[in-house]
Amino acid sequence: MGFQQGLAGLNASSKALDTIGNNISNASTVGFKTGQTQFADVFAASLSGAGAAPVGLGTKVAAVVQQFTQGSIGVTNNPLDIAINGGGFFQMDDGNGATVYTRNGQFQLDQSGYIVNANGLQLKGIMATRGVIAPGSPSVPLRLFDPSQSLAGPPQQTGGSPGNLGLQVNVNLDARVAPPADPTFDYNNPRTYNQSTAVTIYDSLGNPHTYSMYFVKGVAASSWDVYAAVSNPPGAVPTVTDLSAGGPLGTLTFDSTGTLTSAPFTAVVTDADLGYTGAVNSLSFPVVFDGTTQFGSDFSVNAMIQDGYGSGTLAGFNIGKDGIILGRYTNGQSTEVGQVILASFRNPQGMQPLGDNVWAQSSTSGDRIVGTPGSTGQYGVLQSAALEESNVDLTAELVTMITMQRSYQANAQTIKTQDSILQTLVNLR
Repeated sequence: MGFQQGLAGLNASSKALDTIGNNISNASTVGFKTGQTQFADVFAASLSGAGAAPVGLGTKVAAVVQQFTQGSIGVTNNPLDIAINGGGFFQMDDGNGATVYTRNGQFQLDQSGYIVNANGLQLKGIMATRGVIAPGSPSVPLRLFDPSQSLAGPPQQTGGSPGNLGLQVNVNLDARVAPPADPTFDYNNPRTYNQSTAVTIYDSLGNPHTYSMYFVKGVAASSWDVYAAVSNPPGAVPTVTDLSAGGPLGTLTFDSTGTLTSAPFTAVVTDADLGYTGAVNSLSFPVVFDGTTQFGSDFSVNAMIQDGYGSGTLAGFNIGKDGIILGRYTNGQSTEVGQVILASFRNPQGMQPLGDNVWAQSSTSGDRIVGTPGSTGQYGVLQSAALEESNVDLTAELVTMITMQRSYQANAQTIKTQDSILQTLVNLR
């Protein structure tokens, strides 16, 4: 029986040395998780039991288990390199409708704008719709440079989401001027208004339009009528539209200290006014004159703030620790493009390794549970321009190698000893 135990020991030690060699060879593999060889003793099976003093048949390799401990975080210069600091796995689309999982965050963009790894597998997450990420949406391949993600508008609107605040005007109207000589307003005739200013606004397609405001001092010393006109870009018909055909946009009134006392009013600009009948949405936005004054000093524009913007394409991006990809556009705006979503398993050691730094879900790993980075303890936070290094401890591996080498030598010695005993028996006379 001694040969069998020694042979079992040699096989087990050899497999353990293979595991150690694999760990050492992957000491520089990003996201690699070290393997640990686990042994189990072997006894002969018997219907009547193994007896009072059973002798084992040696050892065997029960499993080679990967250790999902955290690896060190190293900094890189690639914003698409992503490290997971904590639990969870990146979800990757294998191109055949299945999802595989990895801790290797070395990503890049392919020719179609998808975030992929070195093997072309696409990183999955939630894509934003017009800058809004819907929590709980199914994970899909993340695509950064997509024509549908170009950012136009939103134009100024009444109400709406935060940020659509309309137009804010802060000017000083010269209290010393007299009413215009010509009472009929005409934006082409400076004699019909006292002062004017202009700002660029944008329609729903991102086309720029010049919105001009004209201030006409009323008969009352403390009131000013506000008229407006819009100048449209080339190709729009009409080129200039007088928005005050039905009278002034509104009236500003001031008290004896030059402080504004009137309320904001709403500007309405139709698609016809913008010169794109049926092609753009009409605009309706509040015009707020907070801070506007009437002092005995020259006319001045202190602030002109509007929340519209032209169309733009993605010029760059940042990935936050919560996985949100914030796109920077050529029109100076920033908005959410998508979010990386992580997966976790109750028994990650039960996942099936597929090579190329990816694993597949198995019956022993349990079903995947998806969540946003950092949302709970089972999902780590992300760090952009960084990578999780291999968790192989070279010092420990080299010491374990020495131990396994001694074990291999000892098992070989038991075979040699058994051979010597048998030789002695054969030589008996």
